[in-house]
Amino acid sequence: MSPHPRDLGLGEARALVQRAVDKAEQLGVRGAVAVVGASGTLITASRMDAGGPGGMARARSKAWISATQQIPSAEHLHRMTTIAPPVAAGFAQASPEALFPGAGGMPIRADGAVVAGIAASGATVSPFFPADVDPRMLSVEGRPANPEDLLIAYALGLPYTGQHGDDGKRWEQRFGDLDIDPADSLGLAPAPPAEHQAELAWATALCDAAMDAASRRMVRVAVAVVDRGGDPIRQDLMDGAPAGGVAVAQAVAGAAALFGDDSSELGARFGPMEAVAALVVPPVLGVPGGLAIWDGGHVVAGLGVGGGHPSVCEDIARTALAAVR
Repeated sequence: MSPHPRDLGLGEARALVQRAVDKAEQLGVRGAVAVVGASGTLITASRMDAGGPGGMARARSKAWISATQQIPSAEHLHRMTTIAPPVAAGFAQASPEALFPGAGGMPIRADGAVVAGIAASGATVSPFFPADVDPRMLSVEGRPANPEDLLIAYALGLPYTGQHGDDGKRWEQRFGDLDIDPADSLGLAPAPPAEHQAELAWATALCDAAMDAASRRMVRVAVAVVDRGGDPIRQDLMDGAPAGGVAVAQAVAGAAALFGDDSSELGARFGPMEAVAALVVPPVLGVPGGLAIWDGGHVVAGLGVGGGHPSVCEDIARTALAAVR
């Protein structure tokens, strides 16, 4: 057995995210789900259709906290609000991926050790109860179960534990008095496979094609698909790939999507990349590896590959895009 700590494998992480997406669609909520390894490296993340920008970053931050601090992010939040303010501020400065210290993230354990963290957030993934859902779907053992914490418990196969305070009060505000027999609670009932995630399925196919192309070249990379504004739709890190590839893949994908060109062309078009990067919120990087994706004459997304030699990453991206088209 290796003496070095390990992160959860990509295949296992993807399976957890898919379970969360299935449950979220069943509950009628939309957002993003992220799994971060115990090393603090993003392993995989998916944004549901109409999940909204920003949710991925929030989910990733909460997953990072759970993975690296090895506790539910709600417990971390409690600590940060009860310690001296300078200490809390120092933690944030020393932990740039803990930008959103919200509740909802859960550590993932294997063989007695934390190997990752998982969290969800987004447009309608929240602790508030949606109006157009069967109340039985939002209860466990006759008690209220808010959708955000419920879908994470379901993904992990764990008993429901609320992290967001008073589920009962929010239930009463939405549904009135609680009157569900424990035998009728369906919160942790099996969710059917998600069927209404066309954009996510397309982005997943692109990532799969890129990782397949990388495997044929015997290299390990990170892959990102972002929307036209640079917000991630899908991200994956191959087992054993350089951790820094995650940032590179997102940044070259963002560069391509935001400016409608290969990421390698940004310097020639706009001059020093530092100045360009300072103008936009999503990270951008002007090296090979990112391609703009067009549909009907408009840029709709960007595909980025990072972690290998930039020219190889660009070739992988082109191969993947050609395969999926």
